[in-house]
Amino acid sequence: MQPAINLLPIERYWFLTWTTYGSWLPGDKRGFVGLAPDESGRLVMHNIPRTPLAPPRPGLKQSAEERMKSDVVFLNIDQAEVLLPQFQETTQHRRWLLAALAIMQTHLHLVVGVTGDPDPDKILGDLKAYGSRSLNRLGPHREDDTWWTTGGSKQKLASSEAVDAAVNYIRQQPNPLLIWTRDDGIVFSTR
Repeated sequence: MQPAINLLPIERYWFLTWTTYGSWLPGDKRGFVGLAPDESGRLVMHNIPRTPLAPPRPGLKQSAEERMKSDVVFLNIDQAEVLLPQFQETTQHRRWLLAALAIMQTHLHLVVGVTGDPDPDKILGDLKAYGSRSLNRLGPHREDDTWWTTGGSKQKLASSEAVDAAVNYIRQQPNPLLIWTRDDGIVFSTR
């Protein structure tokens, strides 16, 4: 069921991505987003879209694993099916527009349109918080309530072409649990 259409003008779109707790740690062999030395040894933040990730650092990854408060989170289809309506409800309540969503076992991608200029950290934080609550209601409850890694990626989509490209990127995610777009509804489900 499609949520009610947001009749407010959408002024900005964001492409949001975040990972599940423990699924992509600092130092990971795939590279990572975070503070790490560059080629000259100077510490730099590796977090600019379409630029190289920080290189793997096995010692850093081991240190991060040792500090984990609980097990790595891998989402399943039941959880994905709880998250979708929660994100639809949250965006509708905030008068945002959920354009597309992909939920994989270890990360999520969303395209969200907003009115005005809300802080993207607020958008991301609200979605993660309400998503956590819906997962806690589904159970089993995680002792530390930690479903997600801290932060996430917030890319402003500056044109309709950029929005279309982000939605298409979501449609093409490998191994999704669930893909949904505002135009098509559920595009893919493992159920």
